[in-house]
Amino acid sequence: MPDLPFSRLGGLNMQSELLRESQSRSPREDSLESSQERLQASAVKDRLPDIVIAPARFARPHEDDIDALAHLANNANIATMVSRMPHPYTVADAADFVRRTKTGTIGKCVYAITKADNGAFLGCCGIEPHPDGKTAELGYWLGEPHWNKGYATEAAQALTDMAFRTHDIDQIDARCRVMNVASRRVIQKCGFQFQGSGMVDSLALGGMMSVEWYRLDRKTWMSLRSWGGLR
Repeated sequence: MPDLPFSRLGGLNMQSELLRESQSRSPREDSLESSQERLQASAVKDRLPDIVIAPARFARPHEDDIDALAHLANNANIATMVSRMPHPYTVADAADFVRRTKTGTIGKCVYAITKADNGAFLGCCGIEPHPDGKTAELGYWLGEPHWNKGYATEAAQALTDMAFRTHDIDQIDARCRVMNVASRRVIQKCGFQFQGSGMVDSLALGGMMSVEWYRLDRKTWMSLRSWGGLR
C-alpha cells in the first residue's frame, strides 16, 4: 500500500512524512518553534474536521496513537512501499510525526485511520495540495494486520470526497509502487485513471523505485458519484 501525500509516491500518498527532524536546534530556536507551533496547531485543528464512515473514523493523530503508530510503521513491508518512511521506525519517530501533524508542518490534512467503535489505530492517510493550487495528492498506509479489510478504500474515498467538496481543485493525483497490486486496486476502485510511470526516491530502500501515477479529475468524480460508483 502507498504512503501519504508527503512523499508524492501515490496511492494515498500520504508520503508518510515520518521523517526524523534535526536534533541540532538551539534552546532559543526550540522556544520560538514551540510558540509558533501552538499558533499553527490551533489553526490546523480548526480546519480539520473528523470524518466517520463506519467501520472507520478519521481524525488528527494524537499522543494516544504513538505506541500503535510506531509498532505498525516499523515494518519493512510498509516502508518499502512508500517513499519517505524510515526503517526501522521508532517511538521517537512516531512522537515527532504526531507533533508535526498538530502544527501542520507536514501538511494541513493528515488523518489517523482508526476503528469507529473503539478508536484503535490502523494507519494514516492524508491529502496535500500542489503549488499550482489546482491539484492535490492523496496518500495512505495501513498496518499489515489491517490489510484487505476495506479500510484503504474507505480512506481514499473519504478524503477524495472531502477534497473536492471543500477545495477549488481540478484533480487529485495518487501514486503507488509498480509492484503494489493492492494499492493499485484501491486507486482504480476510486476512479483514478492511469497517467504514466516514473521513479522516486525511497528512504527505506536507500535508492530509487518505480511508481505508477494516477489521476482523478473533478468531472469524472462528479460523474462517478451520479452513477453511484462512489459513495
